[in-house]
Amino acid sequence: MHDSTLSRTTDVAEVFPNRTHADASTFTWAELQQLNAGGWFLSRDPFGTVSSLSEADWSQAQNQSVPSLAQFLELAACSDKLVLFDLHRPPYGHPYYQSYINTTLQVVQAHINSSQVLWLPSEDRELVQAVDPELQQTSGVKASIQDLRDGHITRLNLHYSTMSQQQFSKYQSVNISTNLYVVSQPWLYTLAWCAGAQSVTTNSVHILSNINAPLFLMISGSLLFPNEEVVV
Repeated sequence: MHDSTLSRTTDVAEVFPNRTHADASTFTWAELQQLNAGGWFLSRDPFGTVSSLSEADWSQAQNQSVPSLAQFLELAACSDKLVLFDLHRPPYGHPYYQSYINTTLQVVQAHINSSQVLWLPSEDRELVQAVDPELQQTSGVKASIQDLRDGHITRLNLHYSTMSQQQFSKYQSVNISTNLYVVSQPWLYTLAWCAGAQSVTTNSVHILSNINAPLFLMISGSLLFPNEEVVV
């Protein structure tokens, strides 16, 4: 659940109209399972792809429920994928207010190889590293190489506006890779690629996954990055 509330990607306003804007972590698992988490995608069509769905795919999308972290990790484990997720402390008074990090670590260790997890939360990072050194410690902020090494950081997760070929090369020289977010346009993907980012977070995987080389257009000796038509 990327958002702090359930209103954008579920029908919580219909099922629990008095709790539409309540923090997602205040709902029990039984309550969460009553929500439809797929209908919004079909009605809003955020990527313009709904018309291309088969009848079976449309039906599957319409009947999605909110997945648990365990289900998400198991899917990544069976498909041999890396995972990156944010983790936020629940509101004061929540039963896991103090133990949410340890509880999450227990779920991770039970459902996926820890080396597949890019651990982004910065809170209690030293404790997390001691408990599970196989996690790929990932920082959301730039720092000196020494500070990153001291924190056992192996990856950076940065906004694309921080793009710098010189910095990426410096980090890569000490085996620290960089992921940029949110990169959804082909021209921006090309810039990230050429700057040396090792990966990107995107809302347009259906588009970027079909690009096998940077896109560029040469005009009068200048290198331009257009939004639409390109020459490869």
